[in-house]
Amino acid sequence: MKKIEHLGIAVKDIDASEALFESLLGTKPYKREEVKSENVITSFFKTGESKIELLQATDESSAIAKFIEKKGEGIHHIAFDVKDIYKELERLKAEGFRLIHEEPKKGADNKLIAFLHPKGTNGVLVELCQEISN
Repeated sequence: MKKIEHLGIAVKDIDASEALFESLLGTKPYKREEVKSENVITSFFKTGESKIELLQATDESSAIAKFIEKKGEGIHHIAFDVKDIYKELERLKAEGFRLIHEEPKKGADNKLIAFLHPKGTNGVLVELCQEISN
């Protein structure tokens, strides 16, 4: 794993949360996009080398909606940047980690993504991210 890629924060109202984080970080988001496969709208902020991803559910059955219903708004996941997501998934599976995604899929911000189950990572939802080459 190369570095922490971003922290994902589940929010009820992305407009209000963007305003809050603009004020907090002193910068505007650099990207907002809808990820239909995950039923979310995402908004990304960059501060230094760190990124924050705000996630608002677009459907009550989405993972983000269920998270907020159960735990409220807050940190949803930590994402790590990896060089080769396929090799990293193989390595982690061999180490005994439980994968939510056996194969990576397209996510927000031009990334391939896959998640590890939080039951095997001390209750923390871990996302692996790899930049998609153009």
